Amino acid sequence: MEQDLEDGVMLAEMADEEGDEGALEDARASLRGIKDRAARAELEALLSGEADGNDAYLEVNSGAGGTESNDWAGMLLRMYSRWAKAHDYEVTIEAYEEGEQAGVKSATILISGPNAYGWLKSESGVHRLVRISPYDAAAKRHTSFASIGVSPVVDDAIEIDINPSDVRTDTYRASGAGGQHINKTDSAVRLTHVPTNTVVACQAGRSQHQNREQAWKMLRARLYELELQKREAVAQALADAKTDIGWGHQIRSYVLQPYQMVKDLRTEVETSDTQGVLDGDLDAFMGAALAARVGETRGSSADA
Repeated sequence: MEQDLEDGVMLAEMADEEGDEGALEDARASLRGIKDRAARAELEALLSGEADGNDAYLEVNSGAGGTESNDWAGMLLRMYSRWAKAHDYEVTIEAYEEGEQAGVKSATILISGPNAYGWLKSESGVHRLVRISPYDAAAKRHTSFASIGVSPVVDDAIEIDINPSDVRTDTYRASGAGGQHINKTDSAVRLTHVPTNTVVACQAGRSQHQNREQAWKMLRARLYELELQKREAVAQALADAKTDIGWGHQIRSYVLQPYQMVKDLRTEVETSDTQGVLDGDLDAFMGAALAARVGETRGSSADA
């Protein structure tokens, strides 16, 4: 970045001397890009958690409200997928349950890339949408809720012991896009960790064996995330946020009617560019939440 900065300044000076407005604007764009990269690098320096560098599982679940909430959950899935691809992360669908008329009831995606979990971990919680419903003939405003849960992929360096007798295994027929094998055999696998009531499901593989193996990885990730929450002393707050996908538990509001605004209720960061956010422009929200989270952790350590 230092070298790019030097080159950019030199280009700007040459363009200014020659009166080349086109080259000068190119230099300005280059310098703005370097500024954005530097800001992101500064935030990444805060990613010091033991699992921050890992890949992440992101799970979306629709709240009460039928088609409206299912559609909102589908919009969130698209939003995070676009954010991931914009940052050159790989996105893999691990489980997907379609809504009856639109959107999704629940889905889990694997987001792979450097610091994926570190960036996404602050997105866990309930997200609220206010809009004129496209499914309401009376064109009334509707409020919908969906929850996001993020867990780190647990690598071999992290040991998670799970008693097999504590885990219930269910198999069922996979649904949704996935090839000719879908809906013909009970290849999908659902695991329930009874002591914590943690449930994971996988249907992406072509066989029950593949899905079972991946589901166990997902379960280890979820249980490890629970342990991280305890260590950070925020487990109760997050549990309360996930208890009810509805009023009083949301972390962010997306208002499309009667005005345009997305506001994070934890950091007070807001923007009127609602379409940009829904297209995956989430860095400002993630950065503010990350900085606040690190600040709280440092403050707690100082108090201790």
